[in-house]
Amino acid sequence: MQKKILIILGVIIVLVAALYFATNYKSEQAAVDKDNPYGKDNLDQATIDQLDNPNYQNQMVPKELDEKLSDGDDMVVYFYDPTCPHCQKLTPRLVPIAQDMGVDMKKLNLLEFRDGWDTYDIDSTPTLVYYEDGEEVDRINGPQPDDMYRQFFKEYVVNDTGETD
Repeated sequence: MQKKILIILGVIIVLVAALYFATNYKSEQAAVDKDNPYGKDNLDQATIDQLDNPNYQNQMVPKELDEKLSDGDDMVVYFYDPTCPHCQKLTPRLVPIAQDMGVDMKKLNLLEFRDGWDTYDIDSTPTLVYYEDGEEVDRINGPQPDDMYRQFFKEYVVNDTGETD
């Protein structure tokens, strides 16, 4: 009787281990197979789940952001975390607003690039930042009403003719 229990436990342990390795392999393969803008082979599953989502395109990695800021570029960057419930609710609202207004809103995934929290002085997600001449000019922290984002884009990015600067 005790032998049967040990055999059953052994089989269960082998099945759990096989399931773990299969899931891990599947996640790594998804990061390699899909268009991966992160430049990393090992992505969090929440990021992998968003790779094909149109709301999470136009990604930027910290190295690219640092280069653009050093060059004195003007830009709007949306700092988010795919596991953040506020980001999950805001992104489907914010991205269409930016697109409708012609704003080239870059996105930086703080789940994949955790150093970004300190590097860019991010206290919470979501955070929208406008940089001018490579320096931060203004930011919006946390989810806000849609009109606030429209006003932010109008004030900093969209000129009086409705075109982006």
